[in-house]
Amino acid sequence: LWLFFFLGVILSQRQTQAQLLLQAQPGSAGNGTYGRPHLSLMATFGLILMTLMIGLRYEVGGDWNTYEVIFKRSGFRSLEQSLGQSDPGYAALNWLAQQLGSDVWLVNLVCGALTVWGVAALARREPQPWLSLLLAIPYLIIVVGMGYTRQAAALGLVMVGIASLLNTGSIARLLFWTALGALFHKSAVVCLPLVAFTGSQRKVIDLALLASAGVGLYTLLVQDSVDLLVRNYIDTRYSSTGATIRISMSALPAVTFLLFGGQSGSDPAEDKLWRNFSLVAIGAAVALAFSPSSTAVDRIALYLLPLQFVILARIPGTLLSRNFGNLLVAGYSAAVLFTWLNFAVHAQSWIPYRIWFAA
Repeated sequence: LWLFFFLGVILSQRQTQAQLLLQAQPGSAGNGTYGRPHLSLMATFGLILMTLMIGLRYEVGGDWNTYEVIFKRSGFRSLEQSLGQSDPGYAALNWLAQQLGSDVWLVNLVCGALTVWGVAALARREPQPWLSLLLAIPYLIIVVGMGYTRQAAALGLVMVGIASLLNTGSIARLLFWTALGALFHKSAVVCLPLVAFTGSQRKVIDLALLASAGVGLYTLLVQDSVDLLVRNYIDTRYSSTGATIRISMSALPAVTFLLFGGQSGSDPAEDKLWRNFSLVAIGAAVALAFSPSSTAVDRIALYLLPLQFVILARIPGTLLSRNFGNLLVAGYSAAVLFTWLNFAVHAQSWIPYRIWFAA
């Protein structure tokens, strides 16, 4: 999968500078100098391949057994009971798959499609979408997409909302997609404050809308679970192996953006958004040193992953020459994948990769 998208990066370098400048014209698609180029047929095929590998995996991922148990239990619940579960969107999807006589692969396929949709929505806005997609593969797609099914789907919908906000400036659309994501994993509500102070107009209205939506989502989806979350993550001092490395991976593009973000030529409103993400990423790195539970910080920091495949993909052509920068960033992506597959404590849950119908 990684090699497929690396090949796409190499082939996409053949685009002329004139074509890249044409894609970057303000009038070509929405906001700022970043256009929204159509993904090529080859890239679309790659996104389908990515979705299928997430959805049709078999016994791949650290939480595979947990999700199988959730799926089997959903067969004994009514739709009304499913909607009363902690993550009603995910529970209802499991219930529907049971009614269709399918298996957990259908649930994984839908959640995988949501994850990939979000990645593609942001990547297609970038001047080098192939490089953005390549950067997303090692951790967001393989580790999160194939490991944290519910949160990956929630993150995908949040990314769709972020892309919609950047394209149209509509806070309401972001709120809609975030609320939908929160139905799959309630932690999605933590993304709402990140869009504060990103607009140039109607700041009071936007902030009031964000505040009211945040309170509403918290009341509906999070409030009843706070005690459980505190008991599971804080009181027990639950820790995630490798949390420091994973959060550092978001801190790297955060520092890069805060130091050099103005050189990318993006829209000011977009710069404010990634500034917020960057500040929170650095804050998460600091919080990790003082938090009694690295897992709590780690899981929240998953929503900062767009920094990695958006900001780092802008280094070629701005801070470095395009060809050399592409090779350097691709090499970083390869190093992340190699290190995780060979040294991560739970990597054996992903190896070997097996597909459902051939298992």
